[in-house]
Amino acid sequence: MRHFAWSTLAVGLSAVFSCGNMGAPACGAESALPVLVEEDFEHGLDRWETTDPDPAKSVWKIIEAGPAGNHVLRVTGPSAYEPPYRSPLSIAWLKDVKVGDFELTARVQNTNPSGGPHRDLCFFWGRQDESHFYYVHLGARSDPHACQVFIVNAAPRTMITVDQAEGTPWTEGWHDVKVVRRLADGAIEVYFDDMTKPLMTARDTTFGAGPIGIGTFDDNGNFDNVVLRGERVE
Repeated sequence: MRHFAWSTLAVGLSAVFSCGNMGAPACGAESALPVLVEEDFEHGLDRWETTDPDPAKSVWKIIEAGPAGNHVLRVTGPSAYEPPYRSPLSIAWLKDVKVGDFELTARVQNTNPSGGPHRDLCFFWGRQDESHFYYVHLGARSDPHACQVFIVNAAPRTMITVDQAEGTPWTEGWHDVKVVRRLADGAIEVYFDDMTKPLMTARDTTFGAGPIGIGTFDDNGNFDNVVLRGERVE
């Protein structure tokens, strides 16, 4: 969003937009963690590294969407990336920011209404390398490979969800997502629109601090107003 500028901060964020409107920060109670990053995609993709093997054939682009002049990050489908183990194909990793405990919020829109039960967008964290990280798959319907929290640990993605959802209630509009992680007890909470009750939870302490990312297994959609609060680790 044009007036929701990119910055790297060490102070809290006060929301000045109404919850749920396009161009507003994702909904949720104010976190005690400091704001590390606010990204509105009005200034390009320089702070993100995608899994596209060939930048000339990238599945990521900045488009105008919502109010006039507002820009969002769009992923158009599966990239040509071939991961070492079965895991998502289209990922944009945030550069230069490694977090331990964190709260990640964003506005998201899946744009594939005919995508079926595996219609999705994904969020990633705790990346050690391309074979070791966590992610949540916000699939339309739950099964062992969709709408779950996963670990990729030198093997095909494995479900680690404790409290499962029946599915992610996608519509054609925009939605609020929040992912919370605590290192000490391995707690992971994923919220979708309702910021008072997690859609899914998990618990795992295999990996420590690492970068965060956004993307999809092989679908398409838009991201805006990504805010990362957390404990930065050098």
